[in-house]
Amino acid sequence: MKANSIPQYFYFRRMSSIYNFLSVSDRLSCSGQPHATELSAIAVEGYDVVINLGLADGKYALKDEEALVKHLGMIYYHIPVLFNDPKIDDFTSFTGVMNQCKGEKTLVHCAANYRASAFTGLYLLYLNELDERDTISFIEQVWQPDAIWEQFIEECIQFLKHRQ
Repeated sequence: MKANSIPQYFYFRRMSSIYNFLSVSDRLSCSGQPHATELSAIAVEGYDVVINLGLADGKYALKDEEALVKHLGMIYYHIPVLFNDPKIDDFTSFTGVMNQCKGEKTLVHCAANYRASAFTGLYLLYLNELDERDTISFIEQVWQPDAIWEQFIEECIQFLKHRQ
């Protein structure tokens, strides 16, 4: 599906310095790993919550990100998702945190916005803000999932269908 078929609500503005930054709405964005100065800019922009799906010891991880985020007055959640082994439990943990933070301005990130865009797109499907086709288009705005992630995304879609 082409990006122009996604509802206008989901057109994205890119924040210039944060890797693969996508603003989904005035309350939700996803991105790659922000640097310390970029986290400061995120706080200035009024974000309340930062959710990190990357690994704390990953190549692109920010040393002591949690302390920095808290120092900037934001709430921090870390849900480490193994890139080569994402699990439904990771997604259910994510939806729980997202539901807990409903109404808060939230940034979801990982190393390159691959995990973050997949989880954000699936969360929008969970909220019925996207259909299945648009969920895939949303994710593909950032990257082309490999076989592991295609399977994970399909498992999440099936999981969400059966919860209704």
